[in-house]
Amino acid sequence: MKLEFYKYQGTGNDFVMIDNRTKIFPKENTDIISHLCDRHFGIGADGVILIENHPEFDFEMIYFNADGSQTFCGNGGRCAVAFAKQLDIIEDRTDFLAVDGSHYAEINNGIVSLKMIDVDEVKVKEDAVFAYTGTQHHVELVNDLDKFPVFEKGRKIRNSYDFPGSNVNFVQQINANTFRVRTYEKGVEDETLACGTGVTAVAIAMHKTHKTKSNSISLPVEGGNLEVSFSEKNGLYTNVFLTGPAQFVFKGSVIT
Repeated sequence: MKLEFYKYQGTGNDFVMIDNRTKIFPKENTDIISHLCDRHFGIGADGVILIENHPEFDFEMIYFNADGSQTFCGNGGRCAVAFAKQLDIIEDRTDFLAVDGSHYAEINNGIVSLKMIDVDEVKVKEDAVFAYTGTQHHVELVNDLDKFPVFEKGRKIRNSYDFPGSNVNFVQQINANTFRVRTYEKGVEDETLACGTGVTAVAIAMHKTHKTKSNSISLPVEGGNLEVSFSEKNGLYTNVFLTGPAQFVFKGSVIT
């Protein structure tokens, strides 16, 4: 089968995007998904995103990790919005559906601001914080992020959680409202250049543990810069927005 695809990236988090409104893509075939994401024998990506029609929303986003598992992806969601705009499905604002529920987003000159789910439970541990921001996230402060063994430590912590495991974010505080982040992602099973749900979890975790008083957090990642803003009342985090660039890279076709 000849498959047309688009490649997008958001702060280095890269995705194979497919217009699946005609339902041509074999979603049950995880081998095809893994092959498309393979950086040596396929297109190369952190995940695959399908855009489909939905009767109550502008579109539905279906996200697959590189291993074929399904979850939500914040940067993927931002790229899905940019892709939907390129397909003329939306203009500058949208309401779309994903696996974790509905999302509102705005796009302006390639910058996408995506409303994330509310977060009502943040588990503060002795040396880490855990939060669900569309997928599972472990957040841990470290002193020297440049030299920190993200892959080795991340894989160990990822597998210490019960199924389906957890993404792992290592964080270094830069100033009162800036936190640098490196993330090991489950499903990719490697460090990625950015993770949208990850920086969202980091921003909320740093506020929850009083590392910052700000409700607008700057989060430098390996692939660029992201911002997270939110409202908080009695431990409930609402109006959570993830903001950053989403860029078209190239278009092509592949035989699957």
